[in-house]
Amino acid sequence: MIKTQALTYAQQYAAQEEAQRSKGDGRSSIHYPALFLFLGDKVSPAIGPVLDSCERKWDNAGGIMALHAASAGSTGQSGGGTQAQAQAGNAHDGNQVQPEGGSGRRERVLAMALPQTAGRDPRTVRQDIYREFHEDSRFLAGLNRSLRRLSNSIADYGRLYSSFDVIHLSIVTRVDDPLNVLLPQIALLARAVLSQSFKSVQTDLYALINEREQGDNFGYSSSVGLAFLRELDGVQQSDYAFSAPLLVTEDGLSIPVAHGPSPLFDLVYLLSDKNERGMMSAHGMDDNYEIIAHISLLKNRVRPATDTATGHGGYNNMTFKSGIRGSSGRQGYASAGFSAVRRPNRQIALAVLAHAFHYLAAKLQEGGTVSLRERQALLGLNADSLRERAASLLPDESGIDEMTGLMSHGRPSYNELKPLSLREAEALLFGDGGQAYFRSNFADVASRRAAALDPAREWATLLAEQEKAVPPLTFYQLAEWTAEQGSGSVLHALRQHMAGLRSAILSAQEELDLLYAESVERQPFQRVPLLDKRTVRNFIHYLFASVYGRKYELLRMESELALCLRYDAALEQLHADSKAKVQTMEALEEDLRGLALDSIGRTGETVDQNIMEYYRTVTEEVMRDMEARRGPGIFFSERFLGSISGLLRQGGAAVAERLTQLCRLELLTADPFALPFEEELLRRANVAAAYENREIVSREELFKRLYRSLEEEASINVRLFEYTQEHRHEEKYFFGDSSSEFLRYAFGADETTRIYRLGFVHEQRRSGVEKLNLMGGFHLEDLLYYRNGKVYYETYATSGYKLHGIGEEELPELR
Repeated sequence: MIKTQALTYAQQYAAQEEAQRSKGDGRSSIHYPALFLFLGDKVSPAIGPVLDSCERKWDNAGGIMALHAASAGSTGQSGGGTQAQAQAGNAHDGNQVQPEGGSGRRERVLAMALPQTAGRDPRTVRQDIYREFHEDSRFLAGLNRSLRRLSNSIADYGRLYSSFDVIHLSIVTRVDDPLNVLLPQIALLARAVLSQSFKSVQTDLYALINEREQGDNFGYSSSVGLAFLRELDGVQQSDYAFSAPLLVTEDGLSIPVAHGPSPLFDLVYLLSDKNERGMMSAHGMDDNYEIIAHISLLKNRVRPATDTATGHGGYNNMTFKSGIRGSSGRQGYASAGFSAVRRPNRQIALAVLAHAFHYLAAKLQEGGTVSLRERQALLGLNADSLRERAASLLPDESGIDEMTGLMSHGRPSYNELKPLSLREAEALLFGDGGQAYFRSNFADVASRRAAALDPAREWATLLAEQEKAVPPLTFYQLAEWTAEQGSGSVLHALRQHMAGLRSAILSAQEELDLLYAESVERQPFQRVPLLDKRTVRNFIHYLFASVYGRKYELLRMESELALCLRYDAALEQLHADSKAKVQTMEALEEDLRGLALDSIGRTGETVDQNIMEYYRTVTEEVMRDMEARRGPGIFFSERFLGSISGLLRQGGAAVAERLTQLCRLELLTADPFALPFEEELLRRANVAAAYENREIVSREELFKRLYRSLEEEASINVRLFEYTQEHRHEEKYFFGDSSSEFLRYAFGADETTRIYRLGFVHEQRRSGVEKLNLMGGFHLEDLLYYRNGKVYYETYATSGYKLHGIGEEELPELR
């Protein structure tokens, strides 16, 4: 529960901060309309992240449209799957194009129904899909209607773009998705329909290779992936030509669409979750989703005049295509790598949460210097208070005088009483009447009054007031005060007092017994000669005053002991409650600190360095400043946390909830949390220098680390046999404020030895910098994935698996 609360808070802060900083950042705009076509069921997780990245990066992303061509009746997956495909599929003609999601961006993701993949024989699934698509005209008719409607919808956003002459069509698919067997038909149909509204359709393909997910099906998955790549190699040949009746009118008439001879796609990008160093990406496929959005922006960006003025070259598609074409003239494939240095908002939020909790817990533990005597006085546990409280439990001692009115048994003479002990004389006079009267009118009354006492309830109001005091008296101090041992323990002192009481009671009882055993004639009361009745009456007065006076004092001590026992039980319960709260706080602090450390990781990367150390200082400074301005104890006022003790009674989650509100609304909005990322990084890099005797990290050294980190993390997301690559062409682009100190440093770094093209996408931003590395010129046989998959492909093919929709004679040679 607490983990979920903390992570939700951190994610909300990160999203809010990203949105706020993005508003302060100058975003780019795209020149021409853009359309994304996601082909296949397995590509569903890419939809949301790709479009989200576009919306974050593009100022006019409100007009982005997207299609998801997937199995009829399939359900959406994470990241924006197509829930409406069920309806589109049930109609089986694609006529019911439905929006995905509820509103906003999701309304611009439309579903198109393709043949169902689920439940098919994996030996023939690609061939079966291909045949069903061509044999059932309703699929093609539905695609036509969907694409036309989409084309008309794009026109509604014309005001967002500089020109409507060109549209950028980006097709995204997974290489191991059986539905991409229909790629040429869908790509050509989309181009044909869009060409009726636009002068030119620039079409790129992004083929995703998810090696992490292959698992137990690696052989079959590799075979399907290689089958697609072989088909892809065919459609990218310079002499590729294709003609088919793909356009369908409302009357069911077919019109042929022709292509070539030329490659089907302008550029093909192969993107894997394993980079060129053979390492699985820590971010999975997420970096590839960012790459798709950034390449789309790079190729379609409105270039401000400032780009030319700064002299920082921009992207040129023709130059890149020329660069990746080998000496043989064979067009190469492309890939990319992506990295970003952004303010680690989620990690910062969790660090601040942990440090704020630690600061407040330390405040609660401080307390004041309170002596044992003062502690006892506060709780009414000093000797005088206990004696007075016990005395208040007894009826007034004067009531003993009324006992002289008790009826005696017969009328014994003094001579009869004189030789008796006081106990025997009382028994002769009253039987057990005196004892019964004392018990009924004194002991029982005191016992009932003692039983009605509730120390915990009496202390509740007092302790609540003390918790609001400055310094407060909290469960931390109470846990110490009520411990069984310790020089300052009121419980220990109370038990010592109780031991003294028991000893005093024992002595008093012994004295009373001795007195009872003494003879009447030896007692100092007035004898009246010749007046026997007067003498007996004087003895009776003496008996009650002397014996029952001592019994009264003994009862007072016994009542005090009973009172102490109730206080003892109440202190034990108070200790248990306080200790439980302390343990809850300790566990909560450990959990929050663990979450913060886990979010930061142990990578040692520059962007993650010293987050805990730096934000401990910043958090404490902000909180001390708030206390200085608003008064000590402000954090425990009802406006902020209120009573921590009260919250803990509801559980640690209640404390976490109020604490996240405090951090989000009061701490993270303070000025020290609004620094530009470069300045924030520099301060973090040097936060520990003073007390750990480190050397100060210079701005240039920090920039060198950032530059190196960005380059290493932007390694190309595909694994190649380097030595077989015919030609390697590289271009690298920074997205950020080209006038910033860091990007000025990046432009000058390696300037004399640089063998790649370096460009900048200028964006007025304070929140970070991104890097996109483009590389091309390789061929499919250079892919390690291709070489490994070839063995499986050939084995499955010879084992009767039908991995293609077209015949072997139409496929290019397997390289």
